[in-house]
Amino acid sequence: DDLAQVADHLPPEIRTQVYDGLEARLREWVESSLAWPEDSVGELMTPDMLEIPHTATVKDAFKTIRARGDLPDQTDKLFVVDERRRLVGLVRVHDLLLHRPRSAVAEFMKTDMVIFTPEDGGEAAAQAFERYDLVSAPVVDDNDRPIGRLTVDVVMDFVREEAEKDALQREGLMGDEDLFGPVFRGARSRWTWLGINLLTAFLASRVIGVFEGSIEQLVALATLMPIVASIGGNTGNQTVALVIRGLALDQVKSGNLRYLALKELAVALINGLLWGSVIGAVAWLLYGNPMLGLVMGLATLLNLLVAAGTGVAVPIVMHRSGRDPALGSSVVLTFVTDGMGFMIFLGLATALLLGAVA
Repeated sequence: DDLAQVADHLPPEIRTQVYDGLEARLREWVESSLAWPEDSVGELMTPDMLEIPHTATVKDAFKTIRARGDLPDQTDKLFVVDERRRLVGLVRVHDLLLHRPRSAVAEFMKTDMVIFTPEDGGEAAAQAFERYDLVSAPVVDDNDRPIGRLTVDVVMDFVREEAEKDALQREGLMGDEDLFGPVFRGARSRWTWLGINLLTAFLASRVIGVFEGSIEQLVALATLMPIVASIGGNTGNQTVALVIRGLALDQVKSGNLRYLALKELAVALINGLLWGSVIGAVAWLLYGNPMLGLVMGLATLLNLLVAAGTGVAVPIVMHRSGRDPALGSSVVLTFVTDGMGFMIFLGLATALLLGAVA
């Protein structure tokens, strides 16, 4: 199993040398494991499993366990197969301990089973392990014959690796970037999103350029507008994180999408009223201008609503278009909250403050 995980990272000559040292059965297993798609159950499963015939007794099951010499890791159940070696049930180890030696396993085996095929995705398997509190589960072929076993320790490793990839991708990094990898490769992997980020920053700066005259007349606008953009970005990132997590756990469906959007907008409305009032009061006290405080409060409220709507919409649109919502959502969100934050704040200031002066 360990070799199958690292085989792709070994130099060909080292891999060949290791393969030659394996017995034929293990070499065949490693090669078949590498043939399955990346992040599939076939890639994650192990061949270590215990099978017993459906005619076996508890005594026969213990003989099978003792004949192995050791118990495979995370073994909580034995696979029960018929005369054609098709999976017909599962027997939990602790159930064996509670029945008499002559009891037939067919009398208390579980036929309601969670079963995987090697083509199933790792994410779907991880969700099943979480939903049903599984320790291990059988993997079967097209004829319902057991070909391997999926265990909770491997699933948890997979979940951790996927979480690390998502965390890197949210920051515009490659999910498989090596911390100690080549310098040029690391730099090149970051070019795309740095370029997009630079472009969106220029677009946001053009929004400010439209209101240069307003900023010249009221210098306080230049010091306050980053606050509106910043709090909007923070709110949006929280919403993005919740939606991406919901998509990863398959919790976001067409039927509950409307409720999710309205709920996040309601949260933003409450926070906008509360913190907009606080920020507006602080601006009023600092500059002695109640209208400036009103502009700050309104701009904060409106930008939080924009951020919440964007935080829901961007991951959903990317997911439905077949793209990873963790990759680039934060860049798009930052552009929207910055651009709209500047436009809302400076637009309100121009209309309510400078318009009144004029």
